[in-house]
Amino acid sequence: MHEDNFSEGWSPIQGAFWRKGGIAPGLELKDVLPRFTQEAIEVIQGHSGNDIYKDQPLMLYLAYPAPHTPWLPSTEFEGKSGAGMYGDFLMMVDAQIGMVIDALDKAGMSENTLLVFSSDNGPVWYDEDVERLGHDSSGGLRGMKADAWEAGHRMPFIVRWPGKVKQGSQSDQCICFTDILATFAAVTAADLPEDAGPDSYSFLPVLTGEQPESQAIRPPVVLQFGNGAMMVRSGDWKLINQLGSGGFSKPRHIEPAAGDPAGQLYNLADDPGETNNLYLNNPEIVARLMAEMKQILEVE
Repeated sequence: MHEDNFSEGWSPIQGAFWRKGGIAPGLELKDVLPRFTQEAIEVIQGHSGNDIYKDQPLMLYLAYPAPHTPWLPSTEFEGKSGAGMYGDFLMMVDAQIGMVIDALDKAGMSENTLLVFSSDNGPVWYDEDVERLGHDSSGGLRGMKADAWEAGHRMPFIVRWPGKVKQGSQSDQCICFTDILATFAAVTAADLPEDAGPDSYSFLPVLTGEQPESQAIRPPVVLQFGNGAMMVRSGDWKLINQLGSGGFSKPRHIEPAAGDPAGQLYNLADDPGETNNLYLNNPEIVARLMAEMKQILEVE
């Protein structure tokens, strides 16, 4: 049984933070990240080393718990990043991913493997963290985890697929994690039931470079956040149906005063940091995006 734990100099939900509760016998929290890596490597080795399986496809889903709290970098990485415990832990995550990639190389599987790396949400990183450490974990985007602002949900999405995805290429297409289902089905030529993944759209043509950048690969993305705030992303335009972050960042919700916009509208092509609210200047775009949001929400 572990007691609640907090780190001095960090907010209550940062650092080596964990809640009171049980843990598997013989397992220490500091060993969780390496354990995930080792078991992933064993899956790869077991697959490539077994005559029954080695010529069959392998699907490996490695859902690292890091760099979520508790931030527990090993001694090798302590103080190395210059960005505190979080930066050190991220360096450790990077090294662990490298070990998995090395295992693919040694197994002779790299050239025939679609490798995808991404994350589930943004960091918990406050303005005071940026100020004292000189590091902006959100890379210039606004907000943090749980926010309707970009840093809450706009994640890196990195793909390596030799012979299929052009090395060093990038795309501005907007995709969603729900699209993984349809995309993997397309990659493997698997038939999905008609009612599977109604909000999943294959972005395989984006990976192979066949989709024009000017043509969206999927309909608008609609998301809901912690306090009920809704967001729709359609092309370069993004609408949030309230004022405030909608998540962890303060203020979470602002009641509009007389003459204030009722929500937020940003052109992310021109303003990825969401500094210029264009809501009052573009009523026709607001109306269109609200209609798109309503249409998606009403689909059964």
